[in-house]
Amino acid sequence: MYALAPGRDERHFLSAGGDGWIVEWDTDHPETGKLIASVESQVFSLFNFPGTGRLIAGNMNGGVHWIDTVVSDRTRNIQHHRKGVYDIIGTTGRVFTTGGDGILSRWDSETGKSEESFQLSNQALRCMAYSEKRREIAVGGSDNSIYFIDSETLALKKTLANAHNNSVFSVSFSPDNRYLLSGGRDAILRIWDLEDDFRQVSEQTAHLFTINHITFSPDGKFYATASRDKTIKIWDAGNFHLLKVIDTIRYGAHINSVNRLLWLPDLLVSCGDDRSVMLWRVRAD
Repeated sequence: MYALAPGRDERHFLSAGGDGWIVEWDTDHPETGKLIASVESQVFSLFNFPGTGRLIAGNMNGGVHWIDTVVSDRTRNIQHHRKGVYDIIGTTGRVFTTGGDGILSRWDSETGKSEESFQLSNQALRCMAYSEKRREIAVGGSDNSIYFIDSETLALKKTLANAHNNSVFSVSFSPDNRYLLSGGRDAILRIWDLEDDFRQVSEQTAHLFTINHITFSPDGKFYATASRDKTIKIWDAGNFHLLKVIDTIRYGAHINSVNRLLWLPDLLVSCGDDRSVMLWRVRAD
């Protein structure tokens, strides 16, 4: 399992993975998922337009699947990136995709047409995050760098070269838009102060192996990290201190790499290489 996305409302979410199936889950009845779409290759990334029946899946071969579960004739696969589509995010009226070819592409969310693409790196672009307040997209790459792109003009505003010792697998803006959190193959969690000339304010060896994903809780009090070391870690967003380790022995967590997280209003969702989706209730105490 590689991808998670919000569902039609706060009680539903979507998952996708190596079998190409896109499944809808109801958190009130989590035992059985509902298959809503399928593609012919592994799904690496997923984006949903809640309430419309439309979603986008990025596959391992660089295909961008525009899926309409209401009007099937509108469904199509566009072979766009030369390699895997590693992340998909949305802004107002636009969708952005990144791929293993080092290209960042912008799409019209209504027509599904590619508007502009440009070569940002000569290596894979692994992850993105969007700040509406800053009108900015952060992009992490396998060249160890983090790029900051103007979401309107696509101008390159800032590059943090060698931000990590290896590929950057996840970036996340803090809810107040002051900090950017980043993690990657070097297992180090770094925090950058965007209001102080992108100064690094924290560096922690957060996991034993690759940090695959970082996500904040809806209330902004916590953030969670997922890793190839099979653990999920919960952190205090105020002081960046570790609060809890969710592992196999103590909590019956994943037995393989944890690849993706999704924080719903009252539940944290995780998925991983063990082909499992798990729901966690994180309390302040």
